Amino acid sequence: MGVRVEPITESWVRAAGQFLHSHLNGRVAVQAWVRAADVPWKVDAPNHGMLLRTDDGQVVGVLLAFYSERMVAGRTERFCNLGAWCVLPEFRFHSLKLLRALLAQPGYHFTDLSPSSNVVPINERHGFRFLDTTTTLTPNLPWPSLPGRRRVSADPEVIRRTLTGPELAHYLDHAQAPAARHVVLVDGDERCYLVFRRDRRKRLPLFASILYVSNPALFRRMHRMVLRHLLVRHGALATLAELRVVGDRPPLSVLLPDTRRKMFRSDSLDPDDVDYLYSELVCLSW
Repeated sequence: MGVRVEPITESWVRAAGQFLHSHLNGRVAVQAWVRAADVPWKVDAPNHGMLLRTDDGQVVGVLLAFYSERMVAGRTERFCNLGAWCVLPEFRFHSLKLLRALLAQPGYHFTDLSPSSNVVPINERHGFRFLDTTTTLTPNLPWPSLPGRRRVSADPEVIRRTLTGPELAHYLDHAQAPAARHVVLVDGDERCYLVFRRDRRKRLPLFASILYVSNPALFRRMHRMVLRHLLVRHGALATLAELRVVGDRPPLSVLLPDTRRKMFRSDSLDPDDVDYLYSELVCLSW
């Protein structure tokens, strides 16, 4: 039976979501896959990824993509974040057609922030490089809350009133992102915007993974308050933090011996130009 590669247009999003629910991760509902593909920020996206379908219209493979336009060093840069990738076993011979169709799109920088172990060598062969994902694990302890000018809040109205400029724009772009959770830190005139997601380790959804920190110095000063907030307000027992995101190693943390790989491909950008906003990580919980 013949197969063809086609862009995932609006008319194919639900079929792609149904396929991923049935064949990749049944914990993620079909509607959650569909919602994830419809990113909340404004972007002129050419597609939602690529799919494989047979001559009779059956979907047999999907590779999602999440597009964004970012300001990097004063220039507008276009990104394509590769998401969930699944192909039925009898059609695995055609898997690379999905990846190559996306990589053939000109003018994009590509990221893959959650590649499975079998995808990592494929990405390497197609020019992807590794990001430094050195990760710490810190227990979220109920540190005492002391009165003062320092404050941690997840209240949307407080976040809107507190943030300004690019950080406010980031928040407004991500306020409706299904997997993103938002916190603002305040110390006098200083502000820090923090984005995290709930994550699983050993199948336990008990972890907070920090995706973005706008002011690492303030984050370090208010670290105990943040951990208390994540425990008390969000029920996270421990926090996972990459050093490239938070800066210095947090107190009382341990370095994980194995970390989840993250990769990117670009002819002009450096690893420091890549963050985890505007990606599958903020759009999909699994």
